[in-house]
Amino acid sequence: MDHPSRLSLMGAEVDVVTPAFVLDFVARRAATGRRTIVANHNLHSLYLHARRADMRAFYAQAALIEIDSTPLIAWAKLMGQKVSRAHRSTYLDFRDAFWTMVQSEGLGVYHVGGAPEVCDRSRAAIWKDYPAVRLDVHSGYFDLHGAGNEALLADIAAKRPDILLVGMGMPRQELWILNNLDRLPPCVIMPVGGAFDYEAGVQYQPPRWTGRLGMEWLARFVANPGRLFERYFVEPWALVPQILGDIALRLSGRGFEVLRAPLDDDAILAPWQRRQALSSETPLPEPAPVIADDGAANEKPHRILMRGGA
Repeated sequence: MDHPSRLSLMGAEVDVVTPAFVLDFVARRAATGRRTIVANHNLHSLYLHARRADMRAFYAQAALIEIDSTPLIAWAKLMGQKVSRAHRSTYLDFRDAFWTMVQSEGLGVYHVGGAPEVCDRSRAAIWKDYPAVRLDVHSGYFDLHGAGNEALLADIAAKRPDILLVGMGMPRQELWILNNLDRLPPCVIMPVGGAFDYEAGVQYQPPRWTGRLGMEWLARFVANPGRLFERYFVEPWALVPQILGDIALRLSGRGFEVLRAPLDDDAILAPWQRRQALSSETPLPEPAPVIADDGAANEKPHRILMRGGA
């Protein structure tokens, strides 16, 4: 597998990888039985990442971080990075390729999220298209620190899925993964937001062409303005310091690419390191930037570090 590099934008790290690369990575990690987080960033997650040490600790655990944001891709291009719309990676876009891969490889999937009455509907929708998929579902409505959580962890351990999808919305899903990571079985773990609500048809799903045109956010806002006004029109202003940091880096002539360990040797923070990150006022350390190799970047996916996230 190619070694994706990382680039720096708006205070956090992201990998510039195609959906095909992500699915190949997921299949490989699932086959080898390695506990692996495949996360994603959009403008909302960057807002949370800049303000919460626990979210920074979660992303520090991720082996791969997709770009799930057309505006973020546009910003990367403006900063001179070799990024295109082909690098936008989100469940709704690779849904069919994902389940085709799961079914053909015989992988087991466990999904946590959604209301109790939605779980069976979402599973039925997937089984309609992919009847051979091994899929278990569990509602996302439970006490995160009580008996319900213990029962969920026991069920996941018993089912031993190859892929664990966690769809409880940000930041609940990321923090649940972080807080329970040491107790989860060796599998690929992917936060997927409201993906299964879309599967069940209980959440408005914009046409996929709106995402390709960078207008999916607008379609979502029109459908649900009360819930999304702050996210789309207020939160981005909080990223102005990170944006200015990117501009300063661009004007300085330094590269946005940062060093990372090869994917086969990803270092995962030990529990004591996570606890230290959560209790410290100091942001998690970031890798030192290096000048990008423009020639290599033409051939390999690369990760972008979004700077100034504390």
